[in-house]
Parts: sequence; C-alpha cells; structure tokens
Amino acid sequence: QVQLVESGGGLVQPGGSLRLSCAASREFFSTDTMGWYRQAPGKERELVATITRGGSTNYADSVKGRFTISRDNAKNTVYLQMNSLKPEDTAVYYCELRNYYKHDYWGQGTQVTVSS
Repeated sequence: QVQLVESGGGLVQPGGSLRLSCAASREFFSTDTMGWYRQAPGKERELVATITRGGSTNYADSVKGRFTISRDNAKNTVYLQMNSLKPEDTAVYYCELRNYYKHDYWGQGTQVTVSS
C-alpha cells in the first residue's frame, strides 16, 4: 500500500505557471512508473505525463513543450512544472503510481484553475 499526497494547485492567470508536487509514503521502486492525470468537469480523466524511475518521460500532445514531469527519488516525490497555462488546462490533477503488478495508486487530487 502507498499513499500519495498532491500539493501546489491553485488559481493562475493564462500564461502563468504552477508546479505540482506529489509525495509518496514509501520509496520508489525500480519498477514504479509515476504519472499525472487530469479531469475537467464533464470529461473523462486523461493522461498528462508519465515518468519511469529511470527518467523516461511521456506527454500528452496537448501539453508537450509546456509541461515538464520530473522525479526526485531521494525524496519519493514527483513534480509537474506547468508553464504557459491555458484555460483549457483547468482541471483536477491527480498523481498516480503504477507498480510492477500494474496496480494503480491515486492521490486525492489538486485543483488547477486557469482564469483571468
């Protein structure tokens, strides 16, 4: 079992930046993949970005070049740096850990609102 706690959400103007953090309750294993997902009102949850323990990353086309996922294995923490934010980035952002057995653990979510 692992608990994930997100932080860093809030209200930001279009073009602004936010950094989300997700702290895990245990150390990352070599087989763990971490990810960020988001869910806007009335829409399904969608992938934003993933990162393996070795640092390989994958991004949704809608955030490429604007968002950066990273992880600090010593702190058991994964980050999502979000730049050039747009109103369509407004959503609840969830942190996910997928273990060796493909079991997913989720955080409680953090609200990101992009509005002037």
